[in-house]
Amino acid sequence: MHKLSAQLTLGLSLKDEATFDNFFAGKNSEIISELKKTAKGDGERFIYLCGTRGQGCSHLLQASCHYAYQHKLTSVYLPLGNLAALSPEILNGLEALSLVCIDDLHAIAGVAEWEEAIFHLYNRIYDAGGHIIVAAHDLPKAINLTLADLVSRMSWGIVYRLHSLVDAEKLSVLTMRANQRGITLSEEVGKYILTHCPRHMGTLFAALDALDRASLAAQRRLTIPFVKEVLQI
Repeated sequence: MHKLSAQLTLGLSLKDEATFDNFFAGKNSEIISELKKTAKGDGERFIYLCGTRGQGCSHLLQASCHYAYQHKLTSVYLPLGNLAALSPEILNGLEALSLVCIDDLHAIAGVAEWEEAIFHLYNRIYDAGGHIIVAAHDLPKAINLTLADLVSRMSWGIVYRLHSLVDAEKLSVLTMRANQRGITLSEEVGKYILTHCPRHMGTLFAALDALDRASLAAQRRLTIPFVKEVLQI
């Protein structure tokens, strides 16, 4: 397991806020239920998530790792977008863990050594009785993988496509996140942010982070004039 200790130094720690409790399920309740079962070792051996940027795949993979830890199981979160420049040897030994969560599979599409390494890791995990959750921005056959055997393996399990949030749900998510930070976000201000910022959830969360910092520094509550000033909109 020496490779595992090495990879844990790569800045891949889980975000504290990336939990199931901190995820607005919307129409994704069934997906979350199945992820929880897999994370604690009771559910499907392999789950494949499809979701575009901002839909929450990374959050859900990290939440699965947090959930595994809560059930005293070992896990690791592997964001391939951050790892593709490294040697795939860092995957060696990970089959000893209960749960392996692989994010951004599309990031290694066309990179032969990485595709082969993921293929062999999948086989080792499956043989060892572990569980795997993989996420990418599209279906296995649509992300330009060149190793046919890997496409086949990625198509074996249950595939879930995340449902996008409607504006009312995005407003609920922003309000929830604001409350967790101790910020009062009125419906009027929340709707103003949704109307004038890109509606990608990552961008909206970044806007909320900026507003939180500015509000603390200026000791001001969130009003539309203050939001306009901070976000320059």
